[in-house]
Amino acid sequence: MFAIGSTTLASNLLLAPIAGYCDLAFRLTVRPLGGLGMACTDLVNPRGLLRQTARSMQLVEMDPADHPLCLQLYGREIDELAVAAQWGESAGAAIIDLNMGCPVDKVCKRDAGSALLRDLDAAVAIAGRMVKSVRLPVTVKMRLGWDDNSIVAPELARRLEDIGVAAITIHGRTAAQKFAGSARLDGIARVVEAVRRIPVIGNGDVCSPHDALHMIRETGCRGVMIGRAALSDPWIFRDTHALLTTGQTPPPPTTGERIDRMLVHFEHLVRLRGERMACGMFRQRASWYTRHFGRCDDFKQSVRKLTSAAEFQDLCGALHASCDARSSSGARAALQRRRRAWNGSNSASRASVVGSGTSESCPL
Repeated sequence: MFAIGSTTLASNLLLAPIAGYCDLAFRLTVRPLGGLGMACTDLVNPRGLLRQTARSMQLVEMDPADHPLCLQLYGREIDELAVAAQWGESAGAAIIDLNMGCPVDKVCKRDAGSALLRDLDAAVAIAGRMVKSVRLPVTVKMRLGWDDNSIVAPELARRLEDIGVAAITIHGRTAAQKFAGSARLDGIARVVEAVRRIPVIGNGDVCSPHDALHMIRETGCRGVMIGRAALSDPWIFRDTHALLTTGQTPPPPTTGERIDRMLVHFEHLVRLRGERMACGMFRQRASWYTRHFGRCDDFKQSVRKLTSAAEFQDLCGALHASCDARSSSGARAALQRRRRAWNGSNSASRASVVGSGTSESCPL
């Protein structure tokens, strides 16, 4: 168990807010596999949230099966952020996070995200107001500093702890680095040393269970946030939790299990976004899964032109056969059940959602 303030999580592993990917459909795909302590929404601007624009409401979609959930906000307008935090509390979020780590230009040009690392007084004032506005734990995700000449994370972490922030997530790069170079474990360790009681969660370049274990051992951080590695391997939380708690990792999923999980993800997208948008989105998202499929050129080419759910069902069936995964009667039966569902009543339950589905979040 792992606690952030008054919120207790099943593990110390968190899913990062991944630009364009960390939506409800993906979170519902990852959670049943186990090992995940908490997921985060895409980063959202409080102004759009309070106006309840279609795009913002997509970014903060919630589901009872997707809990506990962290609502991540970015911005600089202190009153709007406080009210948006209250909205998140009433909507069912377990934790409110303030982003001070996004290095993307369109966010920093608003003096938000990583730009707050250039004004520590403003950063502390904003976080302090959010802490006072809600009963939920408020956390902060940050980077080491704006650049190598302004490594401010240790000082800022101390000040944030003093005003009641419940946890710090630290990405081991500066804003100027964006995603170049390597995450600096020594920088994360300095933040761990700077705080007295609150947990520090490490982030950056965790691509395997052993990377997470190494980060914890080298830095002393109490939790790990995993981002891009989860896109191609949703089992990474299960495997990492097993390694941290038992010293061993379970057998890897079969190719057939990976195909079935990809299909589950697609089905969530169809239900939440509708068939047309799901097909468009999965032309790109399928490429993450195929990294573990071996040679599947026909599938890759066909999915780029995907136009219907039935077509994707057929492509997955052919992929099962080509990977010799259909020898499993359970896999065949599961695929047949899904086909019957799509041809039957499933289409009636699809949600009608307005907007592009494009995320505002910072890639991790």
